[in-house]
Amino acid sequence: MPDGNDAITVKVLTGIGEADQQGWDACAGPGNPFLSHAFLLALEESGSANRKSGWRPSHLAAYDGSGRMVGAVPAYLKSHSYGEYVFDHAWANAYERAGGSYYPKLQVAVPFTPVPGPRLLAAPGPRADAVADALISALEQVAERYGVSSAHVTFPERADWDRLGQAGWLQRTGVQYHWHNRGYGSFDEFLEALNSRKRKAIRKERREVADSSVRLHTLTGDELKPQHWDAFHRFYLDTADRKWGGGYLNRRFFDLLGETMADRVVLVMCEDGGEWVAGALNLLGDDALYGRNWGSDGSYRFLHFEACYYRALDFAIERGLARVEAGAQGEHKIQRGYMPVPTYSAHWIADPGFRRAVDRYLAQERPAVAAEIEALGDELSPYRREG
Repeated sequence: MPDGNDAITVKVLTGIGEADQQGWDACAGPGNPFLSHAFLLALEESGSANRKSGWRPSHLAAYDGSGRMVGAVPAYLKSHSYGEYVFDHAWANAYERAGGSYYPKLQVAVPFTPVPGPRLLAAPGPRADAVADALISALEQVAERYGVSSAHVTFPERADWDRLGQAGWLQRTGVQYHWHNRGYGSFDEFLEALNSRKRKAIRKERREVADSSVRLHTLTGDELKPQHWDAFHRFYLDTADRKWGGGYLNRRFFDLLGETMADRVVLVMCEDGGEWVAGALNLLGDDALYGRNWGSDGSYRFLHFEACYYRALDFAIERGLARVEAGAQGEHKIQRGYMPVPTYSAHWIADPGFRRAVDRYLAQERPAVAAEIEALGDELSPYRREG
């Protein structure tokens, strides 16, 4: 696809291993660990995200005339809608009731990871915009050639969402809860920014955990051992079984994560009487800490809040990180300082009639989501208000 200089060639890769790691990471950038070659490779090599699990890798890689990798897209052919966190089950049911086949579909995402980040991965440089446009065009061509019903880009950054919207893709919004560092020097300094009632409630929760028999350990890098992954995988499966009837990530994935990305892992492990009883997994980006998974062997009052939220804030304040992203769902996060923010997705639909129906639905959903975010932030904010 020429842009006035030389042609951009886009290839479909049937596995992330076909991509040069250095080239992929140069396009993805260093900021978001979930887009790294190592993370995506761990998902595929472990068997957590592959054809058998319904995530058939179909990544895009863009090359300039010299053969240098200048762009990439993490993409999968999906035979279901699980593990995405932007729910389109109602769309699938409606389309199939009308006689269509919704699956397979083309999904641009990081499997099982509702973390916002770039999705049109263009290497920095004067041609970055042209590469991003070429990647959008390539996604549409791949969807047409595969004959899929639709293509979906979930949790892109706002810039990618705007670019996809300008290209004619349907735009959808959602909500997550993120904590933003206002230059706090300590956790107590953060608490001073809250109103008195919320400040006292958090101190009470932390005090009760501190006075219990449970001890928490924040582990990263060489501190991570197989015993920690054995225990955490057990916690993960227990939570997944209760919520979804099964976990997406297998034990091998956590081994690979520890082997290749230990410096990006922040694992909060909880110990009681010499036994591991709970844990919270975070990944570290350049300017953010991303909370991912939590699990526990038992019921411990306020331990979930301490391990998942407050220890993450301790770590972020100590490292000077700009924010902590606590993931999808949970209005209870607001009273602990995690405020609602919009998330984005974009959708290409082949059938004109179905596209019009979804477009009408989204035209009503977007203002409703915006109103929800405003109301939640205004009514439930724990932060002190001037005056």
